[in-house]
Amino acid sequence: MTGQDVNASPNNSGTPALDAVWGTEDVSSGKGASDENFPVGSLLISRRLRPHVHAYYDFARVIDDIVDTDRLDADAKIARLNAMEDVVLGRRQAPPRRDARTAVRVGRALALTGVPVTTATDLIVAFRQDAVKGRYQSWDELVEYCRYSANPVGRFLLGLHGEDAATFGPSDALCTSLQVLNHLQDCADDLRVLDRCYLPLPWLEREGASLDDLGASRVSPGLRRVIDALLDQVDRLNREAARLPGLVRDRRMRLESAVIVGLAHRLTERLRREDPVAGRVKLSKGDVAKAGLGALRVLV
Repeated sequence: MTGQDVNASPNNSGTPALDAVWGTEDVSSGKGASDENFPVGSLLISRRLRPHVHAYYDFARVIDDIVDTDRLDADAKIARLNAMEDVVLGRRQAPPRRDARTAVRVGRALALTGVPVTTATDLIVAFRQDAVKGRYQSWDELVEYCRYSANPVGRFLLGLHGEDAATFGPSDALCTSLQVLNHLQDCADDLRVLDRCYLPLPWLEREGASLDDLGASRVSPGLRRVIDALLDQVDRLNREAARLPGLVRDRRMRLESAVIVGLAHRLTERLRREDPVAGRVKLSKGDVAKAGLGALRVLV
């Protein structure tokens, strides 16, 4: 097998055929860094490290698009996610296509920097779950999902900057907060487009609400109470996350983390005041500016 892709199989002409697991569907969503609630590879990250951040984000964007597309069934999504994981781990050669090459780049970035490979592969654990699971029953179940879907992002950035493990708890709280906030922003679209609801179903039942409320033109009283109860949990996470900047040694990363903590607080406040069923609640430019100015105090 020397010199041949062990994952390829010969076609009738005797030429190795491209591994069929990748399929032919282009599932790119067209989303980019500007669609996120937090800065991606911002100027606060040193120029030396920024390419690694972009490699990680590009990989995360690709696997998120794989699981969120309506062009693949669950089995095809999982097969493609598994293939991406194999490329990251060096168990499979990547075909010459953009999505697979992001797995190559993130694998190289992790090898070069010494950041644990689990910061990439844990994301795939979450997205494999998304391929088959569309309902949640409890807060603990949602937090466990965030352990894989969100927390690895913070740990990647902290590992990239050589930060101590003492930062991981507050970072996990921040990343879980941001993930839940994103679920609340997208609660109506997640159900309508993806048939996915991260709001715990017993909480809806307890407040006399249902999934049908997410398809209405405005938030119902019962659904509003569920959202507020989730935001109460987010407030707790935000308080824990507020400790993060004080634990980060790298000045640039300290400022970056302070900005993101500020953005989490401001988005939480917006979701308290505004209706995520009527339209997506977003941070304003003013929110971003105020979070940036507020973060400067960590440099004093």
